Amino acid sequence: MYQVLYRKWRPKVFSDVVGQPQVTRTLENELKSGRINHAYLFTGSRGTGKTTCAKILAKAVNCLNLQDGNPCCECENCRGIDDGSILDVVEMDAASNRRIDDIRTVIDESQFRPARAKYRVYIVDEVHMLTNEAFNALLKTLEEPPEHVIFILATTEVHKLPTTILSRCQRFDFNRISPEEITGRLKFVAENEGASIDDDAAMLIAAISDGGMRDAISLMDRCIGTSTTVTPEIVRGCAGLARKDYLFELSAACINKNPTKALEVLSQLHKESKDMAKLCDELLDHLRSLMMIKCTRNPRAHIVMAADEFEQAQTQADYLTLGEIVYMMDILQNAYQRMGKGNSNRTELETALVKLSAPELEGTNEALVARVSALEKAVKSGIAVQTVETKAEPVEAKPEPVAENKKPAEVKPEPVEAEPEPIEEKPEVKTESAVKEDDEQAPPPWEPPAGMITDNPPEPEEKPIPKEEPKPQPPAAPAKNVDVEEIYNNAKPFRLWPEVVENIRKYSRGIAAAFSNTNAYESGNYILIDSDSEIPFRLLRESSQRDNIKSAIREITGKSYSLGPYRKPEKKEDKKDPLNDLVNKLKESGINVTEE
Repeated sequence: MYQVLYRKWRPKVFSDVVGQPQVTRTLENELKSGRINHAYLFTGSRGTGKTTCAKILAKAVNCLNLQDGNPCCECENCRGIDDGSILDVVEMDAASNRRIDDIRTVIDESQFRPARAKYRVYIVDEVHMLTNEAFNALLKTLEEPPEHVIFILATTEVHKLPTTILSRCQRFDFNRISPEEITGRLKFVAENEGASIDDDAAMLIAAISDGGMRDAISLMDRCIGTSTTVTPEIVRGCAGLARKDYLFELSAACINKNPTKALEVLSQLHKESKDMAKLCDELLDHLRSLMMIKCTRNPRAHIVMAADEFEQAQTQADYLTLGEIVYMMDILQNAYQRMGKGNSNRTELETALVKLSAPELEGTNEALVARVSALEKAVKSGIAVQTVETKAEPVEAKPEPVAENKKPAEVKPEPVEAEPEPIEEKPEVKTESAVKEDDEQAPPPWEPPAGMITDNPPEPEEKPIPKEEPKPQPPAAPAKNVDVEEIYNNAKPFRLWPEVVENIRKYSRGIAAAFSNTNAYESGNYILIDSDSEIPFRLLRESSQRDNIKSAIREITGKSYSLGPYRKPEKKEDKKDPLNDLVNKLKESGINVTEE
């Protein structure tokens, strides 16, 4: 008879348990030292190894040849417990044996010594299902059981247990298993079963299982039944999930305010028999990923998805403000809660998508907050451009639509909300005398020292004189009245630099990565960049990249800076006078030298 994979590959010793070192290490040390407790409580979410560790512990306390805190799995007791021939280890399901009479039976049996094993072990699964009377009947025996009895209680809802029970047990909390550990275990099992699973499929199974190893292996078992080569498409088909393309298309339609496209995609999914409640939950999880991208410094650690999907999610997040993402999640959450309570699930999801695609239809406070946050972002950007670049009134610019069902490389990451762009003023033509008068009042230019990659500091807008183009002249020497050393000596750490680097991402993720490990210093109108690598300075030599960096700084600070490399100030040492050296040598030789 075929044995399902999660039972076939259930760990036999503590060292095989994945993702619970805080539990297995403690139990191994207790077994090696002989400090065995009379009552244990294992708590945690489903599929994290509670029952597995309980069975391993039951074998270990009865093992005749304990191996470094682990059962040997070869002695008579270990084999008897594995095949069920030793009846001294009792597994009890408290969901179906929850009455006081069932507990009385356990209490009566516990008085007898074990027939073959060293300890009589009771493993009570889902112990929170016991009635109050059953808990009260168990209290005395649980507190002072016979010396040959060990109780192991397991539950997924520890908050339902009475405090009197909790105080009588040694508690172990099982954590959700990380996606990386689940992925490694899935590959190990697939390899031993003669199948193969790629990284994206394993990560998708890990995301669906929500930290439960049993659910992950069970889903892979279904996938292997379909094909011995497990791919993300097979996983989505076996799990009944929508393809990620549909999720990106639906969210793009909402971002682009295109209800027609959103309803068309939803209709196609309905024809493919996709569950609307499950689809709504997937959309919520997708928006949660966008929220983590906007809020956290290292979103990759909090999001489980393929690399290309993560890049596409980053592109979509660039189009939305945090207020808009939260508003969209609220609409979908409300629709999810109403599903199954009157209207069909399809109607609820369609209504939610129309609200997201046409926010003017929604008059709630959340909708107003989302719309106001979009306006605030546009106004803030417009004010920064107006005060730094030009005095002309900004003109609204419509954003380019999010690419629907395209890779991020084909989409230009610009915010969804309209960001005003300034109108370039035509330069005013002045006479030569007026130009000379302006030059006398303007601050003298500063030429950077050799090796510095920078622009001239911010100056009033140049006003050209209509005449013949001048011949190219050699670069002017640095102005004498500008102390370059003073610029470096007055440099102070630029504390907003991490935010600037994060802001550069919307222009280019490659530039942001190049500047991620750099520091910056502020000195007047200059930002001096400190880096051990030459890559940032090569990027600064390109005018287009330099302009993007300056724009990112201006959006954060509201000021315009010139850029250059940072040089640590050198300590000024007293210069030695050669005449003084000669006088000192003469005195040391015994020659009398008079100083006048």
